[in-house]
Amino acid sequence: MKSNNKIFALLLLLIGMVFINTRSYSHCEIPCGIYDDSIRVAMIYEHITTIEKSINNINKLSSESDPDYNQLIRWVMNKESHAEKLQEIVSQYFLHQRIKVADPADQDAYNSYVKSLTLLHEMLVYAMKTKQTTDLAFIEKLRETVHDFELHYFGNHSH
Repeated sequence: MKSNNKIFALLLLLIGMVFINTRSYSHCEIPCGIYDDSIRVAMIYEHITTIEKSINNINKLSSESDPDYNQLIRWVMNKESHAEKLQEIVSQYFLHQRIKVADPADQDAYNSYVKSLTLLHEMLVYAMKTKQTTDLAFIEKLRETVHDFELHYFGNHSH
């Protein structure tokens, strides 16, 4: 009886393999094939807005004669958390999964690749700076860089 069960299981496995489409249409780490680049960019902008609000509240609370340290710590932690989430999207989603390595022989593709890498690296650095400081200048640089990446990445296509 056990050998019949093994044969039946092996037969089911073979039939399943015949009918399963093994092609992968994406380069996700799983690969999952589920991408929505515009949502990721919108999420980055939302994280920037949250970081900015956190910085504003940190600056406001810090300037008070008797700061509420509990609230101050919560805003600092919030700022840190959203900067890390932004970095995760840039790194894990765009750098690991979406930006494809280009052959230097294809000059246009390679230049586009280098431009993408440069803009994404700038985003990572400016996000790091928002964690290190409460200087709103880094928020503006971050927004500008995301905007430049968005124009480069999507081009004139509607997203």
